Amino acid sequence: MLNQYLEAGKIVGTHGIKGELRVEPWCDSAEFLARLKTLYWDKGTQELDVVSSRVHKTLLLVKLKGVDSIEQADTLRGKVLYLNRSDVKLEKGRYFMQDLIGMDVYNADNFIYYGKLTEIMHTGANDVYQITSESKKNYLIPAIPDVIIDVNIADSKMLIRPMRGIFEDED
Repeated sequence: MLNQYLEAGKIVGTHGIKGELRVEPWCDSAEFLARLKTLYWDKGTQELDVVSSRVHKTLLLVKLKGVDSIEQADTLRGKVLYLNRSDVKLEKGRYFMQDLIGMDVYNADNFIYYGKLTEIMHTGANDVYQITSESKKNYLIPAIPDVIIDVNIADSKMLIRPMRGIFEDED
């Protein structure tokens, strides 16, 4: 079952004196979060109206309704913001990271089980997925179309065609 509300980022500080918050995005980018007009506390239990938002370097500066002073904003430091997956339309082939973490990863050709996707690393060219085998060995695969053959969110399964040398049993 997919979570309806996903972690979007963490409040890391304040900006200015009028209650603006500095948010570290836990998604693609601050630009992605800036498009949202509603965020949530506590895994979606409390709706927050976004009055304004803008990108500042890699952070999102956000003004929430009802947070009007630096003192009010400072009490929110460290809180996690959530987004409602219904508020976001992803392009084909794009996924929420939280849906990918924990997926079972198999070879697309012979269905050998490699392990679980345990981490997603952002690099300059493409993301890199860490696969952790049942023996706790970690493997890194590039998240590129030649390697990632199929992603089935509903069944939590990913089929890959690994490049030579990534797994010990490859030629």
